[in-house]
Amino acid sequence: MKLELGYIDIKGIRFGDHNAVEDHVLVVNPEELLEPVLADPLIKTAHFEIANPGESIRITPVKDVIEPRVKVEGPGGIFPGVISKVHTVGSGKTHVLRGMAVVTAGPIVGFQEGIIDMTGVGAEYTPFSKLHNLVLVMEAVEGTGQHEYEKAARMAGLTTAVAIGELARDLTPDESVVYETPTIAEGYQEPLSNLPRVGYVMMLQSQGLLHDTYVYGVDAKRTISTLIGATELMDGAIISGNCVSACDKNTTYHHLNNPVIRDLLEAHGKTLNFVGVIITNENVYLADKIRSSDWTAKLAKFLSLDGAIVSQEGFGNPDTDLIMNCTKLENNGVKTVIITDEYAGADGKSQPLADADDLADAVVTAGNANEMIVLPPMERVIGTLNFVNKIAGGHDGSLREDGSIETELQAIMGSTNELGFNRLSAR
Repeated sequence: MKLELGYIDIKGIRFGDHNAVEDHVLVVNPEELLEPVLADPLIKTAHFEIANPGESIRITPVKDVIEPRVKVEGPGGIFPGVISKVHTVGSGKTHVLRGMAVVTAGPIVGFQEGIIDMTGVGAEYTPFSKLHNLVLVMEAVEGTGQHEYEKAARMAGLTTAVAIGELARDLTPDESVVYETPTIAEGYQEPLSNLPRVGYVMMLQSQGLLHDTYVYGVDAKRTISTLIGATELMDGAIISGNCVSACDKNTTYHHLNNPVIRDLLEAHGKTLNFVGVIITNENVYLADKIRSSDWTAKLAKFLSLDGAIVSQEGFGNPDTDLIMNCTKLENNGVKTVIITDEYAGADGKSQPLADADDLADAVVTAGNANEMIVLPPMERVIGTLNFVNKIAGGHDGSLREDGSIETELQAIMGSTNELGFNRLSAR
């Protein structure tokens, strides 16, 4: 597959009486963009707010972060099977509004929602503080169930991002980058044949109960391990629908900008032969874990991998899926590196993972989610502080009288992301 991403840099957002990108500034007509959102009978109220890097703003509770994109050439459209019709994506040309995101927020869905601070110490732990954020704040109709509210909020965010992405269709990109993945046959030809065959095993959160990820619109827990093109993710083939802890949640923005895939594509043909991506789900029951990890190992053998990178999403129960994937790959002769984060207690002295094995001897850590931090008060709050004491990472008394928050890193969006899309690690 060959995909060209054309990046249009966004350096600001402002409200206006029309929707456009003018001189690298996104102009938003809030009334027009809100029409499809408020058409959902489950959404009681909705409004937009703007948050720019460096401003004294706190956004919470955050549900998802989405980068606007538009398909300008090639088959399919952005977010196939959800917003666009079901077509295989990942080839052709796509325009990206780089430097901004649509952030969905509002009264809580699940207790594992998050915080984005646009300045201060908290901003240093989240990549989203560096973006110009158009925040869609929603409130559900009273009595709406959590799952129904999550779907309504998810669809509202995706619909808004696609509408904004459409504004970039006829723009000239500031930068264009071509990503191309070889066929299996091409991977055995010179010069690739002389390089180690490396694959990427991407574990998708799919435990249900607001822990869901969607592949071409299909709930990942209803799938089995399979192959997917690296560039398919860049067109929105995988989206977030989960409420796992904010620190290691893979938002839709993460899926669109997966750094493991980017780095492997960059190294392809130079130091390694990037053979492909295996997606596998994270399960609740042992039989399902065995099935998925068996299929992962089988596909890795089918691809004749020499090495693999395995990333997970979440912690605790998924640690078992992670170790099962790792050990089965290693036992098949595939050298494996796993990316995870740790829940090692505030002092860092507790067991960091719920499972372990001697074969898991090459580990990249994204940080300790239990590390405590004090977030200073902000001049402005987008959303509500009503749930700060209840979200994962908070505790009774987290929200102080002066507006500061004592919490674990667990509450900060993307702080210990297990794709390595963060600023923490260890050697």
